[in-house]
Amino acid sequence: MIISSVAEAVSRQLETVTDSVNEALFEPVIRLGVTGLARAGKTVFITSLVANLKDRGRMPQLLAEAEGRIATAFLQPQPDDTVPRFAFEENLAALTGPDPHWPDNTRGISELRLSLRLRPAGLLSGVRGMRTVHLDIVDYPGEWLLDLALLDKSYADWCDHILTRLQAREEAVGFLEDLRGVDFEAKLEEGTAQALAKSFTAYLNAARAAGYSDCTPGRFLLPGDLAGSPVLSFAPLPDGAAGAGRGTLGREMARRYEAYKAQVVKPFFRNHFAHIDRQVVLVDALGALHHGPAAVEDLRQSMADILAAFRPGRSAFLTRILGGKRVEKILFAATKADHLHHNQHPQLAAITEALLRDARDRADFAGAKTQAMALAALRTTSEARLPYEGREVDCVQGILLDSGKRAAFYPGALPEDPAQLLAPARQGETQWLDQDYAVMCFAPAPLELRPGAGPPHIRLDRAAQFLIGDVL
Repeated sequence: MIISSVAEAVSRQLETVTDSVNEALFEPVIRLGVTGLARAGKTVFITSLVANLKDRGRMPQLLAEAEGRIATAFLQPQPDDTVPRFAFEENLAALTGPDPHWPDNTRGISELRLSLRLRPAGLLSGVRGMRTVHLDIVDYPGEWLLDLALLDKSYADWCDHILTRLQAREEAVGFLEDLRGVDFEAKLEEGTAQALAKSFTAYLNAARAAGYSDCTPGRFLLPGDLAGSPVLSFAPLPDGAAGAGRGTLGREMARRYEAYKAQVVKPFFRNHFAHIDRQVVLVDALGALHHGPAAVEDLRQSMADILAAFRPGRSAFLTRILGGKRVEKILFAATKADHLHHNQHPQLAAITEALLRDARDRADFAGAKTQAMALAALRTTSEARLPYEGREVDCVQGILLDSGKRAAFYPGALPEDPAQLLAPARQGETQWLDQDYAVMCFAPAPLELRPGAGPPHIRLDRAAQFLIGDVL
């Protein structure tokens, strides 16, 4: 095993050196990771970003486009033959077709390569030819990234952490009831193990629907071809279960937990995450605000856990698989900015930055450049000023997802000081003191795209400039 590990480490180092030489001498490659938790809008973000890089009429803040240096952008076969291709054409058709609708959510990892041909600039522009930069976009669920925290936890530690948090959540009542009648020192019965795993998975789905973010293990929610396998058939048990004798339920649950880390979590980080250069973390901050202080605090803690992945050295395992490589830039993007009037976008960006303060500090410490902004990858609304409760308020108007009717929406005024939200969340308040923050689900609006222009958005060009502008 030691020889195998050494050989694997040497192989990875040689691969890194070879890639670096090839990129420096020939055609640079940027691997852009896109992640976020459920309903953050990863699929729409990637689809709109690619469409707007291909047709750049709505990208004035992308400096290379403003200076006329991008000659063309086109899709090419992706370099990873074993990773599914991101369904760009199907997703774009869903968003911009005659009957626009939201595409399916991210269910696993996928990839897409967009190549940009660039005209030379500067003093040597007369003697230099065109050059090509490849943008490899890697889409993966944020739930998988949350599994990073498991690598530093034993089964006993994980059980204690999970069961402590479950005590205060009504979504866990059914699982906790199922757990009471279980004897973890009894001989393993596969039916019992499967039933506990299903009950725990039901809790995770209910918790995610209620706005909670810390729904680990992530593959329980997105099992793919692992559904029903032993590696996804474990659950947290009370204190002492990991020390039960051989052949018992407790010992087998602990073994399967360790197998999950070794056979599911580690390969993802080694094969995919370790190669990412730039990262987008999408955050549904408005959804968390709607669900209340507990969901906001849970999101804050979950995002801090996610960003631990961008700090090599925190765990020995990450140090080995990442070596000296670090993610260079990280964008924290509060999505669905089109659900607010533009007057409230600064407040949304400030709340996102404050919400992610711990996570950003970790990333900044690792040397990564970070930025937070409010954006909408696809604008679905228009703005209006309408009477509301005896006064004029800034609203947005759009087509409701459930009824198909057009409606105006005022979600409530976000505070200028983010501490007015984060303080009650940290203190464990059950609801906001002043007002509730509503959320409306809008459908994509019918579009008539002019030639050379991608789908309408809010600040997607600024996001692109931050992420890739320096290499264009």
